Amino acid sequence: MQMNLETLDRSELEKLISDVESALVVARNRDRQAALKAAESAAAEFGFALHELDDEAFLAKKARLRKPSKPRFANPDDVTQTWTGKGRQPAWYKAAIEAGKTPADLEI
Repeated sequence: MQMNLETLDRSELEKLISDVESALVVARNRDRQAALKAAESAAAEFGFALHELDDEAFLAKKARLRKPSKPRFANPDDVTQTWTGKGRQPAWYKAAIEAGKTPADLEI
């Protein structure tokens, strides 16, 4: 379907946009339903309901979440400032090393 958009006035163009947005919503819902049916069918081939797989995926993701690392180093001037030894070095750590301290001096 070829349209010459230059011949349409503003109100016709706005209606066209509205119609296209409505059609996109319908198409997206249709595609979502088709994808859901295909996923349910694939899960059924292995003897599962789709919601069972989703729950297991959630639990597996939860199990993979990392626990925060324990701090290994503390600022001798302010013990509330700590660092795990991973990632970028904090400014207080760099300053202490430059001032002659060793990493062992800063360990908790």
